[in-house]
Amino acid sequence: MAKKSGMVAKLVNILVWLTGVIVSLAVGLALVNGSLSVPYIGVANAIAGWIVVVSTVLGAILALTNK
Repeated sequence: MAKKSGMVAKLVNILVWLTGVIVSLAVGLALVNGSLSVPYIGVANAIAGWIVVVSTVLGAILALTNK
């Protein structure tokens, strides 16, 4: 029984991680495209978007190669 719950926990962790990656990429790309903006930072929205996109991709690559 413990193995099943461990497998379920791993599956839930993978789904949560994947959801976080997808949401981060969506927000980052929306900032880059200009369809989403943070008030009062102007041009820095695109820079912040690229930072989010690059760090998300690097984090995903590092997480996948760590196992």
